Amino acid sequence: MIRRHAFDNADNRRLAHLCGPLDTHLRSIEGALGVTLVRRDASFRIEGPRDGVERAVRLLDALYTSAAHPIGERTLQLALLKYAATVPGAPQAPTADGHGDLVLHTRHAELRGRTPNQMQYLQQILAHDISLGIGPAGTGKTYLAVACAVDALERHGVQRIVLTRPAVEAGERLGFLPGDLAQKVDPYLRPLYDALYDLMGFDRVAKAFDKGQIEVAPLAFMRGRTLNHAFVILDEAQNSTREQMKMFLTRIGFGSKCVITGDVSQIDLPKGVASGLVDAHRVLRGVEGIAVTEFTAADVVRHPLVARIVEAYERHRSGDDER
Repeated sequence: MIRRHAFDNADNRRLAHLCGPLDTHLRSIEGALGVTLVRRDASFRIEGPRDGVERAVRLLDALYTSAAHPIGERTLQLALLKYAATVPGAPQAPTADGHGDLVLHTRHAELRGRTPNQMQYLQQILAHDISLGIGPAGTGKTYLAVACAVDALERHGVQRIVLTRPAVEAGERLGFLPGDLAQKVDPYLRPLYDALYDLMGFDRVAKAFDKGQIEVAPLAFMRGRTLNHAFVILDEAQNSTREQMKMFLTRIGFGSKCVITGDVSQIDLPKGVASGLVDAHRVLRGVEGIAVTEFTAADVVRHPLVARIVEAYERHRSGDDER
């Protein structure tokens, strides 16, 4: 179905707010509703399934009404959740269950947070351009972030996924590992690959890499780039330096979303080098558009023994601090 929709006596400022920087809001609407939008001045050509086209018209009208000021990411995402549900032929957008908790629709089943902090984490990723997830191993920080990235890619909310982490680990240095640079870096990125394979399947991940829809790279490779229309995840961020963290945060471009994850109890930087994640947590707290979720041992969803190990180390560390 093709339909044309125009705003009579349109306000150019409202139109600009409706479309977003570089038409990013229109691209998000296309992905959520499974339609194609072409704008010429105040007229829109909408093509796609009938239900999707009709919903797109209502969504454009609703957003135009609220576009006296720039439309924020939270406002847009909430509108998409309202209008994108159950459009035939369109990838299903995140929805809220009967308790108001966010649900992602993956290839396996519905994915949702298992703990209050995980539920908050998903909501904050949806509503903010930059989100920090800080806490111990096993709390789902990386997996849930990758799930949100895959969901955004499949709904065409972003054009690609960029996954990165510092190439720093305890007891190893890249120069002593065998192989070329790609082979040296690959082991450090394995947890990200594992999450992708679990959420998308091996064949789909391979095709996405071939098409350039997924990119995995060490943090050092981010310098000098601007990442537009991308879902960017910085994993193991506790092993970034202050300079690297600032560099990374300033790579974010239009239409992008960024999630930073890390465990500040497992910092492997050389002695005397400050963690970029610890510094960012302190510096960015309260900055508009940035959200922080702090996980605890209660959020561990691995083997029950993992939670007890985390708690034991936390108690031991607290005792050392008191002494």
